Amino acid sequence: MKKSEIHFTVELDEQNIPDKIFWDATDNPNEGINDTRAIAIAVWDHYHRGTLKIDLWTKDMEVFDMKRFYIELMSGIADTLLTATNDNAMAEAIEGVCETLSKRLDEEMKAAK
Repeated sequence: MKKSEIHFTVELDEQNIPDKIFWDATDNPNEGINDTRAIAIAVWDHYHRGTLKIDLWTKDMEVFDMKRFYIELMSGIADTLLTATNDNAMAEAIEGVCETLSKRLDEEMKAAK
């Protein structure tokens, strides 16, 4: 049986705030360790029927990038939900929220310039 692994390494500052985040994966198309400024990991706990989450971001993650990261994450969730459940109505509802948030973020970015 083939196995695939994903590794995360988080470097913390003196206050235990993430300073750097690195990731690598067995099937990573980019060779070597990659750095990133944010990760969001969710695991389904089937024993307690709930989600376990880890959200980490570095102190140099910009606010607009963080907002874009979560909008894109939610859009990906809509795609996955549609594939996994074939629930088009729920996927479209999530995408609608993403479109609204994306427009709002674009307006915020224009106002900040």
